[in-house]
Amino acid sequence: MTTSKSKDSVDERDARDLQQFLEMENQKAVIQAAIGKLSEVCFEKCVVKPGNKLDATEASCISNCAGRYLDTSMFMMNRMVQKK
Repeated sequence: MTTSKSKDSVDERDARDLQQFLEMENQKAVIQAAIGKLSEVCFEKCVVKPGNKLDATEASCISNCAGRYLDTSMFMMNRMVQKK
């Protein structure tokens, strides 16, 4: 037989576990959205005529675009953290 106190602690633990799970899923969704946006922006900027594969110029452009996008994102996040 479980007591009310032990049931409450189990419920609290379940609630914390659920909250952690939801936060992790939210972070995954944010990352996936950022990757999708990055892919879209860089593809539109760098690929003039889509074909079966990227040529060297397009591949280099996408790599540079992605690098700049990530650098800018990290810079902005660091600045927001510093201002808190």
